[in-house]
Amino acid sequence: MIIAWIGTGVMGRPMALHLAKAGHQVTVYNRTTAKTAGMAPDVKIETDIPSCVKTADVVFSMVGYPEDVEAVYRTVMKHAKPGAILVDMTTSSPSLAVKLYQEARTKGFDMLDAPVTGGDLGAINRTLSIMVGGDKDVFEKVLPLLEKLGARINHMGGPGSGQHTKLANQTAIAGAVAGVAEALMYASAKQLDPYRVISVLTGGSAHSWQAEINGPKMIDKDYRPGFYVKHYLKDLKLALAEKEDLSLPVLEQVTRAYELLAKHGYADMGTQAIIEYYLRKML
Repeated sequence: MIIAWIGTGVMGRPMALHLAKAGHQVTVYNRTTAKTAGMAPDVKIETDIPSCVKTADVVFSMVGYPEDVEAVYRTVMKHAKPGAILVDMTTSSPSLAVKLYQEARTKGFDMLDAPVTGGDLGAINRTLSIMVGGDKDVFEKVLPLLEKLGARINHMGGPGSGQHTKLANQTAIAGAVAGVAEALMYASAKQLDPYRVISVLTGGSAHSWQAEINGPKMIDKDYRPGFYVKHYLKDLKLALAEKEDLSLPVLEQVTRAYELLAKHGYADMGTQAIIEYYLRKML
């Protein structure tokens, strides 16, 4: 199959390479060309979107923000071949996903919203959870490709459903990542060995991906990004924008914590840097 991939960042890069190594003809484009370095000859590299998508059967995207998604698909829909399937894997606005789905249909394309969770390690190890919104028959056509990228792939409903599911996921992470940070702060105040505390947490009912992966990073002050603070803050704000009259106080408080982290220079660091919100008493 001929595949176009737009966005070769921390997660998009290994995902595009997985499809190429599965035998598909993959062409990639990234706005920052340095992020495609070293991908050839596994993939073909193009320097503009029209050249990347013109012969593709399926166009994938994983970019930064909803405005990037909209800009990308304005161009894609002008240059992709009729009948192409468009799959946006960015965590973006559910309302925008519905809008783009409708526009795609009027122009002869099918479109899915298919955000993922699992971070950079999930992308590298093909263990991502992928949540998909859009028409079921289109989902089934793309499913063999998605199975090369993740371990759990679920069709969640109509257009926008994938994005709504991802925002629910990000809301759950808000409590989990803050909970790990607070547990470590409590352990430190009581002079406990933080590594042994993490061992206990991950061995019992407090176990979570955040405790297992980000807990040790918090202890070591290793803030290298698997998922950027700035991108998670974007996701949290999207969830707040969609919550309507729901009361979600944990989501609101954790959003405030990440806003302060971004303000204090942590925007380009990993989400585990939330421990600095407590260490630096930004509360």
